[in-house]
Amino acid sequence: MVFFEDLPLIVSKLMRIKPPAMNPLRFLTPLAGIALIPAAAEPSLTIYNQGFAVVRDTVPLDLKAGITEAHFSGMTAQAETDSVILRDPAGKVKFQILEQAYRNDPVSSGLMLQLNEGKTIGFEIREPNKPDRTVQGKIIRSGYNAGGQTSQPIIEVDGNLRFSLPGEPVFPALGDDTILNPTLTWTINSAEAASFGAEIAYVTGGLSWQSDYNIVATDKGDMIDIVGWVTFKNQSGTGFKQAKVKLMAGDVNKLQAQPAMPRMKAMAMAADAMTEAVTEKSFDEFHLYTIARPLTLRDQETKQVEFIRGSGVKAPKIFVYDGATMNYGAWNFYRGEGEYGVPTNKKVWVLREFKNSKENNLGMPLPKGRLRFYSQDDDGSLQFTGENQIDHTPKDETIRVYVGNSFDLVGERRRTAYKADSANDWLDETFEIKVRNRKQEPVEIRVVEHLTRFDNWEIKEKSADFNKLDSHTIEFPVTLKPDEEKIVSYRVHYSW
Repeated sequence: MVFFEDLPLIVSKLMRIKPPAMNPLRFLTPLAGIALIPAAAEPSLTIYNQGFAVVRDTVPLDLKAGITEAHFSGMTAQAETDSVILRDPAGKVKFQILEQAYRNDPVSSGLMLQLNEGKTIGFEIREPNKPDRTVQGKIIRSGYNAGGQTSQPIIEVDGNLRFSLPGEPVFPALGDDTILNPTLTWTINSAEAASFGAEIAYVTGGLSWQSDYNIVATDKGDMIDIVGWVTFKNQSGTGFKQAKVKLMAGDVNKLQAQPAMPRMKAMAMAADAMTEAVTEKSFDEFHLYTIARPLTLRDQETKQVEFIRGSGVKAPKIFVYDGATMNYGAWNFYRGEGEYGVPTNKKVWVLREFKNSKENNLGMPLPKGRLRFYSQDDDGSLQFTGENQIDHTPKDETIRVYVGNSFDLVGERRRTAYKADSANDWLDETFEIKVRNRKQEPVEIRVVEHLTRFDNWEIKEKSADFNKLDSHTIEFPVTLKPDEEKIVSYRVHYSW
């Protein structure tokens, strides 16, 4: 990781930076020169999946003995200016920043109108089939507001007021107080003169990344192909050319302002020969991903980079019937007597399950993101079959995702008996669950039941063996032939 030792104080003591290699210098000159001269430096970014980033850059600093003022015009429009660190990466030059000012009002037509309010300037008028001409107009009101809300400008032309611009404004030369980009200005005190490549780092909003996974499966069989993409969004107000990019995955505390088998094997062999586009390592309690190639991220640009490719991943379908719940994921909640026995859900859920392991052609910690599922039809075309989200998943962990409901599998659940004796603190319930397979191939349906009335329970009667998933959940595995129906029944005895 390339973080400063001071930076943990800024982002909840979770970031440390080591200075990057010296780059060509850019953007910084003493105020006496005023011109801001960009050069070919390569910035570096660490982008967090929580919508912020740490920007690091190398800039020239020419200090005089005593007070020097300098500008840096490479800032983003959403920089957290109190996070700025400016230092000599070699640790040889000692200096003190007396003042730091940040301006984010770069020159625009609206701002120039505001700066020239009360003055008379020229307006060029271009009309079809007529020669271009210039009229003089006095800017009574510019209509510009730095907060984003604008109003109509008022321009006086030949003694008349116009609530619009008479033409394209022609402004006088820029003054020394105008800026072209978001700019930092420092007043620096140094005991002796020194010229060196300074290092700047700061936290900014407006930079984000997310991961997306596209999964292709054959209509029959358990094998899938996975391609993972990183999507970058740069809405910071500044572009970055040929930047070294790292991605931090994890829940960092940040204070907020309010195919067929032969084809799969061939793909796996091709993937082995490719250069890794993204490498990964553990960092503190998080995971850090390094993009192999420098990236150019233009302002307001969205860009994708492939970061993982797995072929021949074993991911069997799992069918689950949970008749007591309406939606997948709503397991393990208490139901009262009047509601629990009512048949609710007839849908059989379809899930995909795969292990994120090297043996299963994966094995890289997967950042949270969206999974899109496609199935390959008999003619080779891909059809979208569902999507879901996964959380950050370490290697060797199993991922199970819900992708939809089965069309050809059906379940029914009803309570057939209920008896309670409150004087002796017990309650009996009996349930009957029917599952039907309308497919042309055999399937296994996992019938899930929730015993949530009381903590103490015992199955007194059952039509089939079950697995105990936790203290209040049991599961009956039911194998069905094509067009077969089976009935699962059980009686549970509660005591308290």
